[in-house]
Parts: sequence; structure tokens; C-alpha cells
Amino acid sequence: MNSPKIERALISVSDKLGLVGFARGLTAAGIEIFSTGGTRRHLEEADIAVRDISDYTGFPELMDGRLKTLHPKVAGGVLCRHDNDSDRAALKEYGIVSFEMVLVNLYPFEATVAREGVTVEEAIEQIDIGGPTLVRAAAKNHAFVTIVTDREQYATILEQIDTCGATTAELRRQLAGDAFRKTAAYDQAIFRFFTNLTADEKHPPTLHVSLRRKAMLRYGENPHQSAALYAIPDGESANLVSARQLNGKDLSYNNLLDLDSALALVRSLSGQAAVVLKHNNPCGAATADTLVEATRRAWQGDPLSAFGSVLGFNQPVDAATADFLVEPGKFIEAIVAPDFEPAALELLTTKPKWKANVRLIAVGLLDAGPARCQLRNIDGGFLVQDADTAADPQSEWHVATDRQADDSQMADLQFAWVVCRHVKSNAIVLCKDRAIVGVGAGQMSRVDAVEIALSKAGDRTRGAVMASDAFFPFDDSIHRAAEAGIEAIIQPGGSKRDDSVIAACNKHGLPMVFTGRRHFKH
Repeated sequence: MNSPKIERALISVSDKLGLVGFARGLTAAGIEIFSTGGTRRHLEEADIAVRDISDYTGFPELMDGRLKTLHPKVAGGVLCRHDNDSDRAALKEYGIVSFEMVLVNLYPFEATVAREGVTVEEAIEQIDIGGPTLVRAAAKNHAFVTIVTDREQYATILEQIDTCGATTAELRRQLAGDAFRKTAAYDQAIFRFFTNLTADEKHPPTLHVSLRRKAMLRYGENPHQSAALYAIPDGESANLVSARQLNGKDLSYNNLLDLDSALALVRSLSGQAAVVLKHNNPCGAATADTLVEATRRAWQGDPLSAFGSVLGFNQPVDAATADFLVEPGKFIEAIVAPDFEPAALELLTTKPKWKANVRLIAVGLLDAGPARCQLRNIDGGFLVQDADTAADPQSEWHVATDRQADDSQMADLQFAWVVCRHVKSNAIVLCKDRAIVGVGAGQMSRVDAVEIALSKAGDRTRGAVMASDAFFPFDDSIHRAAEAGIEAIIQPGGSKRDDSVIAACNKHGLPMVFTGRRHFKH
């Protein structure tokens, strides 16, 4: 029996949006509806015929609704195999009717625990028991039962019922997979809640990850690699996965990596800020009194590398900024910002080369972002760590040299230090007037990273400051920086040769700040 006729549907939902229309469609197809408590009342108020599950089982709802569908006459009707003589005989013997459809969406546990001030007792009451049982039973028996867990599925199901009075085996298999995904994610949310309540350690013995595919990508880092984008269930802060794409081609794997890095960096900058990224490293970043001035100064950080880059803004893009971006000679892959003002959007979507190609991504108001963990796969497993997103406590900073940094130098050191943690190690960042003028990224030798940054900056090294993501193991880079005109340095400190590095700074009259915190990015 490949596609049994749907005679009865069992409905018990917390999300009632769209339910009345769906139930009317079932009733019009001659399907008898059984339901519980609040769902039954909701349907009856819409003049839809419903049979109370308690009338059917002969057993009332108990314990404030905790016990209502956990009954053999319910489970048996869902689990019955229509092509099994023994199963059909059991139905007849015990007066059980079969359910060919089950519609259940679970108690809103995740929404409940996300509320500020929710108590443990309130959270526990939103742990669904009967719902997951019905969902799993129906999904297991999907050869004969259509399991519905999301209102987005209503239209497709009604269309198939209208066509042939049943659903296809292919659709039921797909719905079963969706159902098991949903119960797995639900259990994971409960697990996370209890882990946060009881765990004495930050990283629990078992880590469950549930992801929902958002999109298939054209390819991965290279054309021969397949790729897809998956969403985490509770990604509520401004992010690329939930963002609105306002223009341009589909985002590629590399676009998403670069834009995510741009978003992380610009989120950590205050005021009017713009950043320019290329191959997952910032090649320009600046703050200014206006967004267009910040953009101009960020672009000047490394105009050669900026060709084919992605840009990030911490403010809505305005018309003046858009006017600068569409000037001849600029090639930009994608832009991420909280939003785009109408006049800016008009400019950025009407220029011929922009209209077809440049991706414009609006992520909404930027907050500090959630405290989160990072997962990174290695062969055979995953590495898990706290994301390096929290601001460093400047109360722990100290000037290690004889000379103190003045206010202007300290402001530049602070800016360079923020940017430095977003640069691949070994990382050197040069900054002048709250704008990046040179970056040395991803080098095996810190000396080479210094040389690259100085080369990128050229004459702009005079009066600039230098940030290093980790300590200087030798004083050679200090002498080289002083020779190039660097006026102040910031680094974590902690080398056994710190004394010689401090002495080198004192020799050249350079103030040097020790932060006490390293920011490797591998």
C-alpha cells in the first residue's frame, strides 16, 4: 500500500498561524480531525468539526494538560502498519482508529528560555513530551502516515491531497526527515539549557550541533569543491545568514568568509567606521566624523589590494559614501552594512557594472554580538573555543617604557590593537590618525610581517604606530620600526626577552604598551 487514503488527522499545535485554512482544506477533502485542548477550541471557534481526543480515548486530560496524547489508542493509530495483518487485527480488537496524518509543532521551549528573566520552572513546563512522541511515531511510520511539523508544509500537502486524496511516498519521506531534524534540534536546545544550568566546566563532555541548510552555493573555495550554507537555530544577532541581500549575484563561499570577517571587524569599531577586506584580511580600516571620510581613508589604506575587495560599515550607507564607491576605477565584490539609505541604494543599483554584480547585504542594527563558541574541524574531530570577540580590559594595559604615549598616540594604538586581532598571524598593523596605513598578515616570521607592513605604508610610516598580535621575540623589529618613523608600539608582552625589546624602545624614545593579552588568528 504505497499511498493510503488519508481518513483521519490528529492535530495538536502551539503555533496556530495558518491552521484554520489548513484544517478547512482537510475537512473539504473528507478528512476527520481529532484534536486536543487549545487546538480543538481554536478550530471549533472557526466552525470546523473536531473530535476531542479525550472523547475518543475515554481518558481525560490530566495534570494541567501534561497527559493527553500518551495513550495506546493514539499511539496505536499512528504506528499501525496498514499492510500488516497483525497490526490491523490489533486495531479492530481494541477499538483503535488509524491516523494517516499527524500535525504537531512542539511547545515553544527555545522562545521561552530566550526571554529575559525566565525561571527554571517556566522553562521546564515548556518541555514537550507527548508532541515529540507523536512526531517520532508518525515519522517512523511515514510509509503510511504524513507527519506535518511546520506551517510552510501546508500548501504542498493540500495540493497533493486535492490531486489524489493522499500524499506521495516521496513527500512523506521528506517530511519524516524534517520531523526528525526538528525533534533533534528541540532535544539539543533542552540539552543546552540544562548544560548551562548544571555544568561546572565551560565545554561539556558531549556537544550536539544542529544546523539547517539555508542555501546551496555554486562551489566552495575553488570550483571543484561543493559547498552549502547552514544556519544555527538561535542566530538572532546581526549576521550574514539571516541578512537581506538587496542587489547582485548570489554570495559565494569566499564572499561569505570575507563578509563575515568584515562584519566582525566593523562591529568592534565605534563612531563612523569603514573596513576593506581582501582574502579574509583587512587591508584598510578607518573611523572619521563622516562615513564617506572613513570610507575614503579606509580605501587609501591599500588601494592596490582594495581592488576586488569586500567592504564593511557599522552605519547605514549614505548617498555621499555610495557616490565615492561608484567612482571609476573601483571594483568591489560585496558590501555589508546595517542598511542602505534609499538614495545610496539607488546609486549602487543603477550603475551598469554594479546593478548586475555587486552584492549589497543589509544585516540590521549592529549590536555587540553574542558571546559564542567557535567550532573548527580537523581530521577526526572538531576544535572548540570561545570566540575572540570580547574587548580587552584596558585596565590591564601598562606602558613598559620610559616614555609615555600621548593622547593622540594612545588613540591610534587602541585602534590598531582592535584591528590587529582580525589579521591572520603573524600580524602587524600600522595606524595613523585612526586609519590603517599598512598591514603584514599571515607570515611565518614576525620580521617579515613587519617588513611587509612597512612596505605597504611607505612614507606614511612617519608618525604612525605599530601593533603586533603577539610579543616580539627579538629587538630587531623595534630597530627597523624606529628607523622607518614609527612613533609608538603596542604588543602583548610576555617574552623572556622583553627587557631587550623595552631597552630598544627606550633607545629610540618610543613608548610601548603591553596589553598582557595575545590575539593569534590562525
